[in-house]
Amino acid sequence: MARKIIRRFVPSPAAIKDKPGLRFLGGLLQNSSLFHLNRQSVSMAFFVGIFVAFLPMPFQMPLAALLALWVRCNLPLAVALVWITNPLTMPVIFFVTYQFGRWLLQTPPMTVSLELSWDWLINEFGLIWKPLLVGSVLSGLFFATLGFVAIQVFWRWQVAKSWQLRKLRRRQRAAETRQNDLQKNDRHK
Repeated sequence: MARKIIRRFVPSPAAIKDKPGLRFLGGLLQNSSLFHLNRQSVSMAFFVGIFVAFLPMPFQMPLAALLALWVRCNLPLAVALVWITNPLTMPVIFFVTYQFGRWLLQTPPMTVSLELSWDWLINEFGLIWKPLLVGSVLSGLFFATLGFVAIQVFWRWQVAKSWQLRKLRRRQRAAETRQNDLQKNDRHK
C-alpha cells in the first residue's frame, strides 16, 4: 500500500533515464536499486532528501542525487524531497535554523540586512555562517532521522494492516465456502 502511494508521485525509471541532462551519469542510472520502492530504499531516500533540504547551499538537487547514488536509495524520491526548501519555505526554515544554531553556539543576535548581491554574500554572510551551518546541519539530521523512522513505522503499519485484511478475507471466504457446503449437503438429503 505504501508503495502504491509513493508510486503516484515518483516518475518512472524510464522517464528519468531518458532525460537528456542525466545522460552523463550513464551506467550509474542502470542500478535498479536507485528506483526500488521498498521500505529501506524509501526511508533512506527520505533521510537523504530531508537532510540535504536543510543545508543552506545552492544546487541541493545534484547533491541529493549524488548522495542517493552513494547510499543506493530511491533517487527520484531523494531529489524530490529537496523541494521542502522552496522559495516560500526557505526564509522561514533558514531563519529558524539560524536561531537554533545561534542558541546552541550562544552567540549574540546580529542585525543583518538581507540583500541578494555578491557584496552582501561576501561581507554579511560571514557574520552568520557558523550559527546557520550548525543549526541547519543539526536540524537536518534531526528531521532526516525523524523522516527515516516515520517511513519505517508507516511502512510496517501498512504491511501489518494489509496482512490483517488478507487474513480477514480468507476467513470470510472459508466461512462462505463452509456455508455453501452445508447448503449443498442439506439439499442432497
